[in-house]
Amino acid sequence: MSRVVVVGAGIAGLAAAWDLARAGADVTVLESERRPGGVIVTERGDGFLVEGGPDGFLAAEPELPALAAELGIADRLVAQQARGSSLWTGKQFEPLEDGRAAALLGIDVRGSDLGTGFQSFAGGIAELVTALAERLVGAQHAAPLLCVAQGVTGIATARAGWRVALTGGSAHEAEGLVLALPAYAAGRWLEQIGVTGARALADVAYAPSITVSLAYRADQIRRPLEGAGFVVGAQHAAPLLRACTYASSKFPGRAPEGHVLLRAFFGSVDGDPAALAHGQLRAILKIRGAPLWSRAFHWTRGLPRYREHHAAHVAAVRERLSRLAPLSIAGAGYDGAGVSACVRSGREAARVLLGRLGR
Repeated sequence: MSRVVVVGAGIAGLAAAWDLARAGADVTVLESERRPGGVIVTERGDGFLVEGGPDGFLAAEPELPALAAELGIADRLVAQQARGSSLWTGKQFEPLEDGRAAALLGIDVRGSDLGTGFQSFAGGIAELVTALAERLVGAQHAAPLLCVAQGVTGIATARAGWRVALTGGSAHEAEGLVLALPAYAAGRWLEQIGVTGARALADVAYAPSITVSLAYRADQIRRPLEGAGFVVGAQHAAPLLRACTYASSKFPGRAPEGHVLLRAFFGSVDGDPAALAHGQLRAILKIRGAPLWSRAFHWTRGLPRYREHHAAHVAAVRERLSRLAPLSIAGAGYDGAGVSACVRSGREAARVLLGRLGR
């Protein structure tokens, strides 16, 4: 049985581990945080469902429905309800074509099929993370397959293939290794083991972002909520707010009857983002009174932004990895930032590794 270590339990790392385990590899997943999922965070309370990171995926992309079917949770998929986005000019809303809102936010959706809208899970995107984690833990034998709060302090070649040192002084040795880490972190480890050009991965810029969810009674909002949300035009006099999603309109089950859940998006801001979000949304949506509650999620390094020749740089690094003991990289920093792209990246990393292990 081939031993494989996956570093990183975001959705790419979990998808890679799932395929490796199903192929019969002895897999250990190491995650420095106290929970798996990376930027996928779903919280529930008082009948509301709050997403801290991504809230859905393109319905036309097959990766998540296929994985959900394998995990036995395909019946949990839900379709987007409200469709369409608007541009807030500072005075009024103007309708936007499909994909235009994403483009204004710097998200590349060129070539994507936007006609079928988005999907999510009834219990939020984290349902997928939970299902993967439970299957991995349920498949464990002598040792846990998924180890959280387990930081990696060093990676080096070893007789078996790789030696991964951990906080506290212990280590894992494995024939294969998957680095399902942000590009800047993976680049640092790869540079230390002598991979020429790995420093180029640090050129992938991860933009800071803040999402703020705010709950209201429906009667507090005096402007009709049309479509799934809006983006803010660059000419707006107060451009702190970048966009707002009507979360309770976009997908079912996000707010109890008679209530509304909004999700505001910022870059980095000074001050209390929840207060800023309410202040700006109050003016735009004619909101009366204070929110029932608010919840802010801070991502100091959020969505990656690829620079010119990114694909060529990644391909060059992967070609050099093929000359080492079996090692793959996966995640949003390489092959696309959406949830579907991360799942695809993780599964491809597993396929490459299994091929090199002769499985």
